[in-house]
Amino acid sequence: MKIVFLDASTVGDTPLDEIAALGELVCFPTSTREEALKRVEDCEVLIINKIVVDAELIAAAPALRLICEAATGVNNIDLKAAEARSIPVKNVAGYSTDSVVQETFMHILSLAGNGPYFDRAVKGGDYSAGPIFTDLSRPFYELTGKTMGIIGLGTIGTKVAHVAEAFGMKVVYYSTSGTSHNRDYPSLPLDELMATADVISIHAPYNERTAGLVGAKELSLMKPTAFIVNMGRGGIIDEAALAQAVDDGRIGGAALDVYVREPLPADNPLLHTRHPEKFRFTPHTAWASVEARARLVSAIAVNIRDTFGA
Repeated sequence: MKIVFLDASTVGDTPLDEIAALGELVCFPTSTREEALKRVEDCEVLIINKIVVDAELIAAAPALRLICEAATGVNNIDLKAAEARSIPVKNVAGYSTDSVVQETFMHILSLAGNGPYFDRAVKGGDYSAGPIFTDLSRPFYELTGKTMGIIGLGTIGTKVAHVAEAFGMKVVYYSTSGTSHNRDYPSLPLDELMATADVISIHAPYNERTAGLVGAKELSLMKPTAFIVNMGRGGIIDEAALAQAVDDGRIGGAALDVYVREPLPADNPLLHTRHPEKFRFTPHTAWASVEARARLVSAIAVNIRDTFGA
């Protein structure tokens, strides 16, 4: 059985031995459209992360028997075209929950604690040259007693809520599906959540209900000291409006792991602000702890074994 991974660089240096044990594994770090069409010609199992698998690509793979998505979302796959060929599509869910929750609080704590400034103060010599034992030139704030507003209270959002409670925060949420299914925390309309929360954390998928959900109007409702963190999907927040709101001092700061276009274009307004110290960025890595990537690869192997009874 030939197994082709068209964008294997998306799992980094994670060992693929468990998958390789199931057949002839051929990995390509990345694949252009033209390369992908050629590389699937004799593949039976196709593994992809961000590669678009449409009807044309499926038609170019006459031996194809299984499509494995190396992620949770399958919006890059033409499910109808796969179904027409009776090709199952299998994804992986839940593998990155702990990774995303941890990175969410890394950003929140960095914003609230002004971590980069104090680190530079010590490493750059300002602290050594100072007159007293402490540096009080920048404030930092406790999370205890503050309100955490979560947009999208699914598996990840719920775990974020539990950690927020451990910090002594009050938790409220907004349901992007319109179904307030969780009775452990108050469900608020979006405008009310934006206006009352001290930290807003987004953990929603990108769809017709969440596209552009947080724009200039919603940002204008936030407290001037509040932070907003997007760990869901790019396009949920209006990036230009966010850059302007932070620069104008209308909100306290922001952190993002996801963007409308990825990689983030060099001319994006988020990279050209007057107050970069109020932003925290990661390059869509919140999902990708060493442990999460290992779980992902193992789950892909399970999907292959389950399909073929290996």
